[in-house]
Amino acid sequence: MDRDEALRAELLAMAAEDQAVRAALAADGTLFDGYHPAMQAVHDRNAARLGEIVARLGWPGRRLAAEDGSRAAWLVLQHAIAHPDLQRRCLALLQDAAARGDVPAVEAAMLADRICFFEGRPQAYGTQYDWDEHGALSPHPIEDEDRVDERRRALGLPPLAENTRRLREGVARAGERRPQDWEERRRTFREWAAATGWRGGGA
Repeated sequence: MDRDEALRAELLAMAAEDQAVRAALAADGTLFDGYHPAMQAVHDRNAARLGEIVARLGWPGRRLAAEDGSRAAWLVLQHAIAHPDLQRRCLALLQDAAARGDVPAVEAAMLADRICFFEGRPQAYGTQYDWDEHGALSPHPIEDEDRVDERRRALGLPPLAENTRRLREGVARAGERRPQDWEERRRTFREWAAATGWRGGGA
Protein backbone atom coordinates (compact mmCIF):
# COMPACT_ATOMS: atom_id res chain seq x y z
CA MET A 1 0.00 0.00 0.00
CA ASP A 2 1.38 3.41 -0.98
CA ARG A 3 2.11 6.23 1.43
CA ASP A 4 -1.03 8.23 2.25
CA GLU A 5 -0.03 11.82 2.97
CA ALA A 6 -3.56 12.92 3.81
CA LEU A 7 -3.82 10.16 6.40
CA ARG A 8 -0.41 11.06 7.80
CA ALA A 9 -1.47 14.70 8.18
CA GLU A 10 -4.73 13.72 9.86
CA LEU A 11 -2.98 11.47 12.38
CA LEU A 12 -0.43 14.16 13.18
CA ALA A 13 -3.23 16.67 13.75
CA MET A 14 -5.04 14.26 16.08
CA ALA A 15 -1.93 13.69 18.15
CA ALA A 16 -1.12 17.41 18.20
CA GLU A 17 -4.56 18.27 19.58
CA ASP A 18 -4.16 15.59 22.23
CA GLN A 19 -0.84 17.04 23.36
CA ALA A 20 -2.03 20.65 23.22
CA VAL A 21 -5.06 19.97 25.40
CA ARG A 22 -2.93 17.97 27.82
CA ALA A 23 -0.39 20.79 28.08
CA ALA A 24 -3.10 23.39 28.71
CA LEU A 25 -4.71 21.29 31.46
CA ALA A 26 -1.33 20.57 33.02
CA ALA A 27 -0.53 24.28 33.01
CA ASP A 28 -3.69 25.20 34.94
CA GLY A 29 -3.27 22.26 37.33
CA THR A 30 -6.50 20.45 36.47
CA LEU A 31 -5.03 17.60 34.40
CA PHE A 32 -4.21 15.50 37.44
CA ASP A 33 -7.61 15.70 39.16
CA GLY A 34 -9.06 12.50 37.77
CA TYR A 35 -9.87 12.00 34.08
CA HIS A 36 -10.57 15.56 32.92
CA PRO A 37 -13.71 15.78 30.71
CA ALA A 38 -11.93 17.97 28.15
CA MET A 39 -9.13 15.43 27.85
CA GLN A 40 -11.55 12.54 27.61
CA ALA A 41 -13.49 14.32 24.87
CA VAL A 42 -10.35 14.52 22.74
CA HIS A 43 -9.43 10.92 23.47
CA ASP A 44 -12.93 9.69 22.64
CA ARG A 45 -13.12 11.64 19.39
CA ASN A 46 -9.69 10.48 18.30
CA ALA A 47 -10.47 6.89 19.25
CA ALA A 48 -13.61 6.87 17.14
CA ARG A 49 -11.73 8.19 14.12
CA LEU A 50 -8.81 5.79 14.60
CA GLY A 51 -11.28 2.92 14.75
CA GLU A 52 -12.65 3.96 11.37
CA ILE A 53 -9.16 4.20 9.90
CA VAL A 54 -8.12 0.80 11.19
CA ALA A 55 -11.33 -0.85 9.96
CA ARG A 56 -10.69 0.52 6.48
CA LEU A 57 -6.92 0.30 6.13
CA GLY A 58 -5.52 -1.86 8.91
CA TRP A 59 -2.88 -0.46 11.23
CA PRO A 60 -1.36 2.75 9.78
CA GLY A 61 2.30 1.85 10.09
CA ARG A 62 5.42 3.39 8.60
CA ARG A 63 4.73 2.29 5.04
CA LEU A 64 1.31 3.92 4.99
CA ALA A 65 1.67 6.92 7.30
CA ALA A 66 5.45 7.44 7.57
CA GLU A 67 7.39 7.27 10.83
CA ASP A 68 5.78 10.32 12.43
CA GLY A 69 2.25 9.49 11.31
CA SER A 70 2.55 5.94 12.59
CA ARG A 71 3.87 7.20 15.92
CA ALA A 72 0.94 9.63 16.12
CA ALA A 73 -1.51 6.77 15.55
CA TRP A 74 0.10 4.82 18.38
CA LEU A 75 -0.15 7.81 20.74
CA VAL A 76 -3.85 8.16 19.92
CA LEU A 77 -4.33 4.44 20.59
CA GLN A 78 -2.42 4.54 23.90
CA HIS A 79 -4.65 7.39 25.05
CA ALA A 80 -7.90 5.64 24.04
CA ILE A 81 -8.18 4.40 27.60
CA ALA A 82 -11.99 4.35 27.72
CA HIS A 83 -12.11 2.09 24.65
CA PRO A 84 -10.89 -1.38 25.68
CA ASP A 85 -12.27 -3.09 22.58
CA LEU A 86 -10.24 -0.78 20.33
CA GLN A 87 -7.03 -1.28 22.30
CA ARG A 88 -7.45 -5.04 22.44
CA ARG A 89 -8.27 -5.27 18.74
CA CYS A 90 -5.35 -3.09 17.74
CA LEU A 91 -2.85 -4.96 19.92
CA ALA A 92 -2.90 -7.91 17.52
CA LEU A 93 -2.52 -5.52 14.58
CA LEU A 94 0.42 -3.77 16.23
CA GLN A 95 2.11 -7.06 17.05
CA ASP A 96 1.76 -8.17 13.42
CA ALA A 97 3.07 -4.82 12.21
CA ALA A 98 6.03 -5.06 14.60
CA ALA A 99 6.85 -8.54 13.28
CA ARG A 100 6.97 -7.03 9.76
CA GLY A 101 9.10 -4.10 10.88
CA ASP A 102 6.30 -1.65 10.12
CA VAL A 103 6.23 -0.28 13.69
CA PRO A 104 8.80 -0.41 16.51
CA ALA A 105 8.39 -3.47 18.71
CA VAL A 106 8.33 -1.23 21.78
CA GLU A 107 4.97 0.23 20.71
CA ALA A 108 3.28 -3.17 20.77
CA ALA A 109 4.97 -3.96 24.09
CA MET A 110 3.79 -0.74 25.72
CA LEU A 111 0.24 -1.26 24.53
CA ALA A 112 0.30 -4.82 25.90
CA ASP A 113 1.49 -3.48 29.25
CA ARG A 114 -1.20 -0.83 29.25
CA ILE A 115 -3.93 -3.38 28.62
CA CYS A 116 -2.57 -5.50 31.49
CA PHE A 117 -2.65 -2.45 33.75
CA PHE A 118 -6.29 -1.67 33.02
CA GLU A 119 -7.31 -5.32 33.27
CA GLY A 120 -5.55 -5.63 36.63
CA ARG A 121 -2.97 -8.18 35.44
CA PRO A 122 0.83 -8.05 35.87
CA GLN A 123 2.65 -6.37 33.01
CA ALA A 124 5.68 -7.75 31.15
CA TYR A 125 7.91 -4.75 30.46
CA GLY A 126 7.37 -2.37 33.36
CA THR A 127 6.22 0.54 31.21
CA GLN A 128 3.06 1.36 33.16
CA TYR A 129 3.24 3.30 36.42
CA ASP A 130 0.84 4.43 39.11
CA TRP A 131 0.93 5.89 42.60
CA ASP A 132 1.49 3.28 45.29
CA GLU A 133 0.16 3.24 48.86
CA HIS A 134 3.28 5.04 50.08
CA GLY A 135 2.72 8.01 47.77
CA ALA A 136 5.47 7.09 45.30
CA LEU A 137 5.09 6.69 41.54
CA SER A 138 5.96 3.03 40.99
CA PRO A 139 5.69 0.39 38.27
CA HIS A 140 2.46 -1.57 38.09
CA PRO A 141 3.18 -5.17 39.24
CA ILE A 142 5.44 -7.07 36.84
CA GLU A 143 5.30 -10.71 35.85
CA ASP A 144 8.67 -12.47 36.26
CA GLU A 145 10.19 -9.24 37.55
CA ASP A 146 13.68 -10.73 37.89
CA ARG A 147 13.97 -10.78 34.09
CA VAL A 148 12.23 -7.50 33.32
CA ASP A 149 15.47 -5.66 32.48
CA GLU A 150 16.35 -8.40 30.01
CA ARG A 151 13.01 -7.91 28.27
CA ARG A 152 13.38 -4.13 28.39
CA ARG A 153 16.89 -4.31 26.94
CA ALA A 154 15.58 -6.28 23.95
CA LEU A 155 13.28 -3.33 23.20
CA GLY A 156 15.97 -0.69 23.68
CA LEU A 157 14.50 0.49 26.99
CA PRO A 158 16.64 1.54 29.98
CA PRO A 159 16.77 -0.54 33.17
CA LEU A 160 13.62 -0.35 35.25
CA ALA A 161 15.28 1.34 38.25
CA GLU A 162 16.76 4.05 36.03
CA ASN A 163 13.43 4.62 34.30
CA THR A 164 11.61 4.87 37.64
CA ARG A 165 14.05 7.49 38.86
CA ARG A 166 13.62 9.56 35.69
CA LEU A 167 9.84 9.35 35.80
CA ARG A 168 9.69 10.39 39.45
CA GLU A 169 11.92 13.36 38.73
CA GLY A 170 9.75 14.34 35.77
CA VAL A 171 6.55 14.11 37.76
CA ALA A 172 8.05 16.29 40.47
CA ARG A 173 9.05 18.91 37.90
CA ALA A 174 5.57 18.83 36.35
CA GLY A 175 3.96 19.45 39.72
CA GLU A 176 1.85 16.30 39.69
CA ARG A 177 0.76 15.56 43.23
CA ARG A 178 0.32 12.18 44.85
CA PRO A 179 -3.30 11.30 45.64
CA GLN A 180 -4.56 12.59 48.97
CA ASP A 181 -6.63 9.46 49.55
CA TRP A 182 -4.99 6.48 47.88
CA GLU A 183 -7.70 3.98 48.83
CA GLU A 184 -10.42 6.25 47.46
CA ARG A 185 -8.47 6.75 44.26
CA ARG A 186 -8.03 3.01 43.87
CA ARG A 187 -11.73 2.41 44.48
CA THR A 188 -12.70 5.07 41.94
CA PHE A 189 -10.32 3.62 39.37
CA ARG A 190 -11.74 0.12 39.80
CA GLU A 191 -15.26 1.43 39.34
CA TRP A 192 -14.18 3.27 36.18
CA ALA A 193 -12.42 0.16 34.86
CA ALA A 194 -15.55 -1.90 35.39
CA ALA A 195 -17.83 0.74 33.86
CA THR A 196 -15.70 1.04 30.71
CA GLY A 197 -15.41 -2.71 30.20
CA TRP A 198 -11.84 -3.32 31.30
CA ARG A 199 -12.83 -5.50 34.24
CA GLY A 200 -15.79 -7.35 35.63
CA GLY A 201 -17.94 -5.55 38.17
CA GLY A 202 -16.25 -7.27 41.10
CA ALA A 203 -12.66 -6.61 39.98
